[in-house]
Parts: sequence; C-alpha cells; structure tokens
Amino acid sequence: MKKTYTVSVFTENSIGMMNRVTIIFTRRHLNIDSITASESEVKGVFRYTIVLRTTREQVDKVIGQLEKLIDVFKAFAHEESEVVHQEIALYKIKTGTLTNGDVEKVIREHHARILTVDPEFMVIEKTGHVVETQWLFEKLQPFGVLEFARSGRVAVTKPMKEFSTYLEELEELNNRLITN
Repeated sequence: MKKTYTVSVFTENSIGMMNRVTIIFTRRHLNIDSITASESEVKGVFRYTIVLRTTREQVDKVIGQLEKLIDVFKAFAHEESEVVHQEIALYKIKTGTLTNGDVEKVIREHHARILTVDPEFMVIEKTGHVVETQWLFEKLQPFGVLEFARSGRVAVTKPMKEFSTYLEELEELNNRLITN
C-alpha cells in the first residue's frame, strides 16, 4: 500500500550530490513530490529532505541504495506520523484591486503575513502544510495572483537526535578499531 514518506539523506557537500541522490529515485520510477537541501545541525553535513508516495518495500530499497553512495553518511525514511513538517508559500497579488479590507481579512483568517507592498503588487507569506498553502492560494485567486511559489517540505523527526546519535556511535566504533 502506498503511503507518503519523508526521506532524510545526510551527505557531504559535494558537487553533483543532488543529482546522484535523485537518480536513485528516477531509476526506480519513483516520483519525488518535493525536495529541499540545506546544512544540517552537524557542521559540514548537508541534509536532503525528500517527499514521495510509495510502498514501504520500495522506500527501504531506496534507502539501501542511497547508503551505498560515496559521500552519503546515512539515510532515513519516516512515515507522516514520525515527522514534524512545514512548507512556506509566497503569493504575489495585484495591489490595484485592493480597495477594501477583503484581502486583509483573508490573510488574517489564514494566519499569513504581508512581506512587502509595492504600488503594483504585494507579497504574502504563509507557512503550513500543502493543503493550507493551497487553500490560501484559492482564496487569493479573486484578487489576481500574479505569482505563486511553494517550497519543498522541511521536516524534523520526532525521535530526538537520531542522526547525531548515529554519528557518535560511528565515531566510537572508529576509535575502537584504531585502538585495537
């Protein structure tokens, strides 16, 4: 049965790493719903957060293949209930159509905020899940949406310090191997 999984891949920051990571999904004919990349809490380690819908069997195979890549430290797959996640969306709308407080009411109802106001447009920011950012997009359509952009998922796992713990265990193992 297909479910939504959040895959976290911890890597070195090397040229072409994103391509090497995404090609594994492509070879298995898996569509990536979103992907984000950033530095992690560990200096020099980058984190790719990838969201996809697939089966547990397929995601486990992908994790195994990812961990075989040079420059990948560790990869994890989590179900929806195991992560806390958000996305950010930006909406650029015409300011010429804003003669009453209707748009402000929509912004407040959706817990969004105005980032900038220009004579021709305004930019609104909304943080939330895809359903929430999409709902605000639909509510802003009558005001003339000029541009819309949504980031990929950023997520942290509910289990504490999973990757940091892994690195500590790896370091202890290396120290034992060196001393023996």
